[in-house]
Amino acid sequence: MKDEVMVLSDAVRAAIDSERERFPEGRARSVLIFALTRVQDELGWLSPAALQAVADYLFLPLVAVHEVAHFYSMFCTRPVGRHTIRVCTSMPCEMAGGNVALRYLQEKLGIAVGETTKDGQFTLFAGTCMGSCGEGPVLLVNNKRMCVRMSNDRIDALLEELQS
Repeated sequence: MKDEVMVLSDAVRAAIDSERERFPEGRARSVLIFALTRVQDELGWLSPAALQAVADYLFLPLVAVHEVAHFYSMFCTRPVGRHTIRVCTSMPCEMAGGNVALRYLQEKLGIAVGETTKDGQFTLFAGTCMGSCGEGPVLLVNNKRMCVRMSNDRIDALLEELQS
């Protein structure tokens, strides 16, 4: 089986190049998280071919790209749903009902943590502190949108909005 080869899109390359201008020559690692985020935003996840393409474009060893992609929970190195929902399970959110919100989402979506719905719409994750401890339960949608004080009714409204 031949390895998949990927070429970064013009838009991603332009964004990386623009970001790279902010750093001194030879500081490609400074742009790595930005580059991985842009690729994931475009593709939905970071495939092995995408990681290799980023490594090649930034002239970094593949292992350095793998280390960052696998260290940060915001990066998905396996296919995920159209929307990712990460529920904070840190102690303050737990005390505010984070575990209740997580169970409700599992029941409502019919999946466990780390799984994707059959229709490919949602992948559910548990996460750690999202920096909004006084407003739990907290959900992070698509690594971009923080939703706070998430009651079952607010979760239902969010899921309805995301499905439309």
